[in-house]
Amino acid sequence: MKRRTKIVVLGSALLLTAGVASAATASETPRQQATASDAPRQQATASDAPRQREAAALTGTAKLYRSAGDDITFSFDAHLAAEDKADPSKATGTFEFSHYLNGEGARAEVKVDCLLTGGKVAVVSGVITDSDLPGAEGKRVGVTVHDLGRHDRLGYSWAATGSPVDAKELPKCVSSAPFEKVLKGTGDFTVVPWQPEL
Repeated sequence: MKRRTKIVVLGSALLLTAGVASAATASETPRQQATASDAPRQQATASDAPRQREAAALTGTAKLYRSAGDDITFSFDAHLAAEDKADPSKATGTFEFSHYLNGEGARAEVKVDCLLTGGKVAVVSGVITDSDLPGAEGKRVGVTVHDLGRHDRLGYSWAATGSPVDAKELPKCVSSAPFEKVLKGTGDFTVVPWQPEL
């Protein structure tokens, strides 16, 4: 008999607790109830909002293949924001390149002033802001990248002249065909294709 009484008392206590919780919920104002129920939905909406992708991009680093053992490296961090989709000359970022052989050579840092991409090909240009190559600072240079996975290719505006210093005034977003091969195992260029409204 005692055991049955305990079960009844325990059951009554659980019902009483549930009743108090229900009363507390019922005593909340409709506004409080709505806020509590809408909070998870609002959070989900904010996190589920699609992020607008940039209009174009060229990123990554690679060394070029040269049978003579030249150490030639190109690094890119160039971007065209979504809101600037109609104007490639509003691209931002930097790129760097260097060329050394037997301890001699030079390097340059470039401020991006134009970026055009199509499919897996990108052409980026900019003005050299820092270099140990005499006469290079202030010159505009252009580079072309073909993003082919492990077999990326690259070209540059001074291909025909031999040096960025010897090139005449270069317009924005101008370069050569990507004739150079990337050294095996070093290519990680990534091109985000431009999709202009034509």
